[in-house]
Amino acid sequence: MEHVTVLDDIVAGVRDDLARRQAQTPLADVRAALADVAPPRDPMPHLRAPGSSVIAEVKRRSPSKGDLAGIPDPAALARDYAAGGAAAISVLTEERRFGGSLADLRAVRAAVDVPLLRKDFVVEGYQLVEARAAGADLVLLIVAALDDATLHRLHEEARELGLTVLVEVHDEAEAERALALGAELLGVNARNLKTLAVDPDTFGRLAPQLGSDRVLVAESGVTDEVDVKRYVAEGARAVLVGEALVKDGDPRAAVARMTGVMP
Repeated sequence: MEHVTVLDDIVAGVRDDLARRQAQTPLADVRAALADVAPPRDPMPHLRAPGSSVIAEVKRRSPSKGDLAGIPDPAALARDYAAGGAAAISVLTEERRFGGSLADLRAVRAAVDVPLLRKDFVVEGYQLVEARAAGADLVLLIVAALDDATLHRLHEEARELGLTVLVEVHDEAEAERALALGAELLGVNARNLKTLAVDPDTFGRLAPQLGSDRVLVAESGVTDEVDVKRYVAEGARAVLVGEALVKDGDPRAAVARMTGVMP
């Protein structure tokens, strides 16, 4: 019997919750809601600009660390992130392990005008339409969670919806698959989602393979501007930060400190 990874377990739960939403709201109804959504915002000019950009995350808990912050008002936190200069705001919408929801995404969308990333484990096109209908401008595709055919199909469907795609990798084989996809925005996650182990050297190891013509985002293990400076020196144009911001007493100032860091 094959070993069941943490990622397998998370995706199984995501599929169960997705099936429930699909039963409640047919895809045609979700698509109909797209007519009421403002056009997607393009985060790439900001992410390509000199110095570090911050993708600040609304994150209540995680499988590795448990509860991080209650976040009773995600909109207020998002306003702090935006005021601090966040290039984009990531909203966890996975319910079981991360305590998020699409309601969080909608609340944040109503509060800020910066680009929003729906952070979840996307396995079906329905979730992409949900994301856009809730006001997302970006969506995450995790290479480790998808076979090649599904990865290519979802990437294409996301682009057709006007979504910018953050393609996440955490090893050399996944990096090759992301490059074959033609992904423009690549996230390198220092956390192995199959084991939850963190290797802070992952970004520096993979960045040369991914090339300087892509926009690289360092994910996991970013605690302060020292980490940001190191990642920028290794080729990151942006850092995705969750835990360090939601636990900081002044998230606005924390985002500002991590923004604009030069190599």
